[in-house]
Amino acid sequence: MDMLARSVQPWTKTNQFGGYMRFATVEIAGRAEPGLVSPDGQGFAPARAFVPGFTGDLVDLIARGPVPAPVGSVAWQSLAGLPLLAPIPAPRRNIFCVGKNYHEHAAEFANSGFDTSAAKGETAPEFPVVFTKPPSSVVADGAAVLPFAELTQQLDYEAELAVVIGRPGRGISRADALAHVWGYTIVNDITARDLQQRHRQWFLGKSMDSFCPMGPWIVTADEVGDPATLDVRCWVNGELRQQANTRDLIFDIPTIIATISAGITLLPGDIIATGTPAGVGIGFKPPKFLRPGDVMKIAIDKLGTLTNTVAA
Repeated sequence: MDMLARSVQPWTKTNQFGGYMRFATVEIAGRAEPGLVSPDGQGFAPARAFVPGFTGDLVDLIARGPVPAPVGSVAWQSLAGLPLLAPIPAPRRNIFCVGKNYHEHAAEFANSGFDTSAAKGETAPEFPVVFTKPPSSVVADGAAVLPFAELTQQLDYEAELAVVIGRPGRGISRADALAHVWGYTIVNDITARDLQQRHRQWFLGKSMDSFCPMGPWIVTADEVGDPATLDVRCWVNGELRQQANTRDLIFDIPTIIATISAGITLLPGDIIATGTPAGVGIGFKPPKFLRPGDVMKIAIDKLGTLTNTVAA
């Protein structure tokens, strides 16, 4: 294991707060403010109110280590009156993503005619398929997804559980992997299938502005518990399209973290999207691609709901 990973103590919170520890980023007076969401989901307390001297973003808060929960009276602001941003509106680095990581989705992708990455006859990858999306693709819960009609006519959705790294390290073992996780959030891996197929790689088709809705907040790892037991569901215009459980992942979260960190140092605030279940648009015959005005809603156990609309 890398010296950086060995030198850091296990990442755990030292305090509990009555209800889920959920961290969001909102806009206050034109400034992005990270902070804590109240147990009932209605209030917000800026991190600077309970972390003395803090002036940074959520990545800076994550990098500090265990976040002390506020004690005593908290002056909650109404969350409803604050513009909600993505929990990490400007990631420091590209979002790591894993493709074809549910067996049924790997099969539907292989049979769709859009997969130019698979070996002949392959329905499930032998090793994790890792790609990235740039920070500029990130938008918040409630934000519009741009259709880019001049570039694509085959826009698709992908509901995904995302891991947020708290403890840095390289050469992280599977056994130690979850100790490096700060929390979890929801990502919608929007994809232009025609670009994905045309360019024979996935970066361009998955990386346009607004193609990574994220949120609504990050729930800390200790509140989520076992990430291998979470239901993942996605609706488009009220129709249930995707329904699975993270126990169905081909490569689990410890394997993903070990694979990526083998030669890349993971840093606080790094985001890893773990893959999508079956039921994406290309899985239908004929395909059900997104159109302007379509509403996508993704729900994952303990994490809340991420809702976005394709712009008209």
